[in-house]
Amino acid sequence: MSLSPMDEFMAHQTCETFDHVFTSDRNFYDRYYFNLHPSSDELFLIMGMGQYPNLGTMDAFVSVSHGDHLYVVRASRELGSNRLDTTVGPFGVELLEGLKKIRVWCEPNEWGLTFDLSFDGTVPAVEEPRTFQRQDHGRVTMDTSRYSQVGNWSGSLEVAGQSYDVTPDRWKGVRDHSWGVRSVGEPEAPGIRIKTAMQGFGFYHVWAPLQLEDYQLKLFAEEDMHGNRTVEESVKIHSFANGGAIEQMGRPEFKFHYKSGTRELESAVIEVEDPAGKLITIQATPLRTVYLAAGSGYIPRPDWVHGMYQGELKVEGLRFDMSTPQARAENGPLYETLSRFELSTGEVSYGLLENLVVGIYHPDGFDDAAAVAP
Repeated sequence: MSLSPMDEFMAHQTCETFDHVFTSDRNFYDRYYFNLHPSSDELFLIMGMGQYPNLGTMDAFVSVSHGDHLYVVRASRELGSNRLDTTVGPFGVELLEGLKKIRVWCEPNEWGLTFDLSFDGTVPAVEEPRTFQRQDHGRVTMDTSRYSQVGNWSGSLEVAGQSYDVTPDRWKGVRDHSWGVRSVGEPEAPGIRIKTAMQGFGFYHVWAPLQLEDYQLKLFAEEDMHGNRTVEESVKIHSFANGGAIEQMGRPEFKFHYKSGTRELESAVIEVEDPAGKLITIQATPLRTVYLAAGSGYIPRPDWVHGMYQGELKVEGLRFDMSTPQARAENGPLYETLSRFELSTGEVSYGLLENLVVGIYHPDGFDDAAAVAP
């Protein structure tokens, strides 16, 4: 065991010091996610930072969709014992006010992507339903907790030679914090999992945190390959200014139209009943997409994946030309799509519509793992 500054706090959950988590599963992680947009299609920024105690690593990235390109800076280091040290190379995260305000930055670097930004939550942070998956052979492959929050941004941003004054009147976004067990690090030998892969597997995920003027609509669902829903969330969260109450809504239904030859959204319609039982229809129009397979680590690549050991410290900058359908198709299947949401109430919202379809998903016509939209 190794003492760290975190051990000074009366917050221990086990008999171990804070550098040891409750499980020895290599896939345990703890991760921040942030996104930012100017309520238009001008750009879309996503940043993430993760710790992987049982792999002894920590990493961070930023990916910005701007023009026809994705601009990425990423960094990885050895974790060490001080879990309170939330810096990785040029990246940093600073908690300013618990469950309300947080600062993130990327220091000036040779790739010209730098920012110093502060997030101010406009609604209470809300814990999502727990996500749990146990495979047929018994191993738990996903067991995660997460909370999220929408809010406004302020600060400065520079990307692709352009500087932006980020002001809270139009720069919006969502953040989340998740932890638990899910696949990270270098690929493991599949063992008996190869049997499941041969028999067919499918996973469908959609996450839509809509930020309105005085409230948030939080819509989230996951399903198996047959369309059986395994987890969902559908809530209306009122702003701090209006008391911060949370109201349950009806079951959200998602109707997606995909771009030909892909599983990327062309358009979407969401239907959900409000707390009073009145149907709300939401038309989503994609504006700009961050393809997280391109350098972020969310989708495994031979040279980089969340938790992969890269040595004592490694920092890289990358640029991806996303102007062709082939480039975009090669960087699925996790799509972070900045969208314009038009509600049947007359309201308009800008923000994230996240979709992921892996393997088979019969309801949308993906009847084998390689299937794409016609």
